[in-house]
Amino acid sequence: MLRTPTDETRLRILAWLKEPGPAAHGVTADAVAERFSMPRPVAATHLRLLQATGMLSTSRSAGRVHYHRDEMRIAEVARMFAKGW
Repeated sequence: MLRTPTDETRLRILAWLKEPGPAAHGVTADAVAERFSMPRPVAATHLRLLQATGMLSTSRSAGRVHYHRDEMRIAEVARMFAKGW
């Protein structure tokens, strides 16, 4: 889910969300689309998949959904992979 042989977009999104600006405020699907030069529906799909796995949480501001990293869930998944899952 996080990495496929041909596309590491979701990993790049997670890495970007760790940077100070996006980490503090979260990002919208529009911001992801612009940052990674992809159509908004594609960005929204990536974000929904990351949210479905618990890697991202959401908040609403001015009627827009903002996505944030869920550091606890990301650490949990990293531990599972480290154990050979």
